[in-house]
Amino acid sequence: MQGNKSLAASIFAPKTPGPANPIPSSSPAFGTPAHTLKPFAIAPPTKATILPILLPPATLRPLAFRTFTKKHSLTLTSSALQELATFIGRHCGSGWREEGLAEKVLEEVAKSWKNRNGGVIVDGASNELKEILKTLEGNMSGGRIVTGRELSRQNSLILDSSQETDLTNTRLGIRPTKTLTRDDSATSFGMSSLGVEEDDQEDEGLRDPRKWLKVINAYDQPRMLYNVTKKHFEKDPSKPSLMPPASHKTTLFRNRYNVIHQRLLRNESFQSSTVATTKAAPSSKRSTSSNLTAQQSYKITPIANLLGRHGSHHMLLGLLSILPTGGLAISDLTGTISLDLSHAVAIPEDSAWFTPGMIVLVDGVYEEEEESTGKGLGGSNGVGGIIGGRFQGFFIGQPPCEKRKATLGVSGPDDHTIGGGFGWIDFLGVGSERAVGSKMRKLEQRILRQPRHPRASLPSPDPDAPSCGRIVIIGELNIDQPRALQALRKILATYSTEPEGSTPMAFVLTGNFTQHAVMAGGGASGGSVEYKEYFDALASILSDFPTLLQSASFVFLPGDNDGWASSFGGGAATPLPRKGVPDLFTSRVRRAFATANAELGADSKRTPGEAIWTSNPARLSVFGPAHEIVLFRDDISARMRRTAVRLKTSRADANEKENENEKEKEENEPPAMDISANDGDVDMASALDGADAMDVDSAQPRNGRVEKGESGIPHDVHTARKLVKTVLDQGYLVPFRNAIRPVHWDHAGALHLYPLPTAMVLVDATAPPFSVTYEGCHVMNPGPVLVAGRRGVGRWIEYELGGTGKLRECMF
Repeated sequence: MQGNKSLAASIFAPKTPGPANPIPSSSPAFGTPAHTLKPFAIAPPTKATILPILLPPATLRPLAFRTFTKKHSLTLTSSALQELATFIGRHCGSGWREEGLAEKVLEEVAKSWKNRNGGVIVDGASNELKEILKTLEGNMSGGRIVTGRELSRQNSLILDSSQETDLTNTRLGIRPTKTLTRDDSATSFGMSSLGVEEDDQEDEGLRDPRKWLKVINAYDQPRMLYNVTKKHFEKDPSKPSLMPPASHKTTLFRNRYNVIHQRLLRNESFQSSTVATTKAAPSSKRSTSSNLTAQQSYKITPIANLLGRHGSHHMLLGLLSILPTGGLAISDLTGTISLDLSHAVAIPEDSAWFTPGMIVLVDGVYEEEEESTGKGLGGSNGVGGIIGGRFQGFFIGQPPCEKRKATLGVSGPDDHTIGGGFGWIDFLGVGSERAVGSKMRKLEQRILRQPRHPRASLPSPDPDAPSCGRIVIIGELNIDQPRALQALRKILATYSTEPEGSTPMAFVLTGNFTQHAVMAGGGASGGSVEYKEYFDALASILSDFPTLLQSASFVFLPGDNDGWASSFGGGAATPLPRKGVPDLFTSRVRRAFATANAELGADSKRTPGEAIWTSNPARLSVFGPAHEIVLFRDDISARMRRTAVRLKTSRADANEKENENEKEKEENEPPAMDISANDGDVDMASALDGADAMDVDSAQPRNGRVEKGESGIPHDVHTARKLVKTVLDQGYLVPFRNAIRPVHWDHAGALHLYPLPTAMVLVDATAPPFSVTYEGCHVMNPGPVLVAGRRGVGRWIEYELGGTGKLRECMF
């Protein structure tokens, strides 16, 4: 028996324990792996028992303050702190402090709140906080966050290193990676679905810059309202309508005023110094300096606070308006007062336009009325919020602009946070600056600044070759004029001969596409049939350049003469924003793009070309929030010349002294568009004179009266700077009265220029072509495609992404 036992012992050797993670090996009996692969070992997590406790909010307050306020710059209300204390006490139990469970929960709640653009103040009664806690409740086990459902693609959940690796490999079914954790801010808007990872750079489809080009319609842009209490932007919860109630008109003015007011309060000139205040008491006297940017602190006085302060100096911020009697007035959120600008001087002089409908800064003296009877409609009896007296303005200026980086709270080439700002607000629906800005800039650097051919077998591209990050901007294109189509053919032929891979990413074609309002019976009165024939002719021109149609995006921006708005407007100013040209007339153009893309084949990785008929205005987003380009078509310069208020200038005084012999003759004539000090009426008689002068300037640029200036700046350059400064300082595309340029009240948010875009295409056929940069915003105006006074010459602008626009011309 002992021999048998020893023989059995020698035959059945003891088993050696298998390795922890062996290579797949099969059992001889069943042919199955002996051990399950570790990355795919899906074991249900064991739920640890948590004993709920009652956690007082005061005990959690220090930890919540460090996480929300110190780290994430958020403010917790008492109701939010109570909600968090109840949640942590129920799901983390007694180990909330020792094991660090509460800190992880608070961290995830703060990140999720920012990702939802919840605002600076975390309110316990908000639906966002309740949804976040409800999501976390299903993702917690044993007081810890073990997986993510709603936030799984964001990879912002905090797990143990071993557990995170196992769950990542199990869920994705891929090889173990070094790390898949990303910055929560960079993935809060679905960056994983956008393919910004390093492994994606080999995909040719993602290397096409047009993959990151997005045209944002004005009606699809998020509607933001500034909350004065929270000092933050919030989405308008109401449903937009083309026929809203009258209260929405008040909301439009209130929101526009609040945005400019909060912008001014962050300006250094309007921030008082505590040291200076303690050394000397603030003086109410007006400064002797004629510059609004002097080294002193300014204070804005509400109009309602002027009552009982006769003879005192103040600075007002308000909307220029016209009283029923024809005089000027200024209004803010507290009231309205009659305004006298007969002695006012613009600061800086002749640098901007001032028209009714603009929000301006006025420095002057308040004068009470001695007699308050018998004024009638003069606006001195307090009816409608108009206070008695008048405000004698001495200086008037535009509210100073704010750079884009200062608004978003980032600085430097790497976009370091400098505090404050609205970097977490997604103004366009493409992701906020703080969330995806840095990632998209790295992506832009990799796509546009590096060679296009990643394979070594291909020759390196020519460094002098044109870049593919260009946008061609073609001004007013009247396709009912044969010469305009000839110019377009020549422009497209110029770019069709460029080497492959260097084609511009986009072509912007702007209206008016017809010289007259054809839909309203203008021109040959062919109506809609004639209007469609013009676009058919445009389609035949585009069909001759299939390579451009395959590799570029064509954006069509309508004008006032285009359908359908022109059918009842007759080419007059239609309400903005207005929709694009209807698909009924553009079917032949879309067919030309479909035919060109069909030649590429289904196996092509290149992004196919497309024709985009967008609204006016529209936004062009390239690489998310990295590049925001505003597209706007309007003859705004001529409208400003017609409605602007003429102010007193030192240049006019000098001319009067030089022309003493003709002074008596000039005094007998009424001053054009001047404001009388007696009745406050505005004379608009010189609107035609301004238009005529502009026409003469374009035809005769050597006119001494126009080009003469203290700094010797050419007239066209001065006109461009004046227009750009006015529009950008207003932060609004339509700074006019509703009777002059109507807007849709519920969609007026698409007209705001806050924060400033990186570039702006302002197509104005009544202004000279220009390319000007102001406060970091590059503004371009190509003008009409046909150059006036020069036969056979076409003009357009070529804009390099992140650079400046270059005015180009061709002969045809």
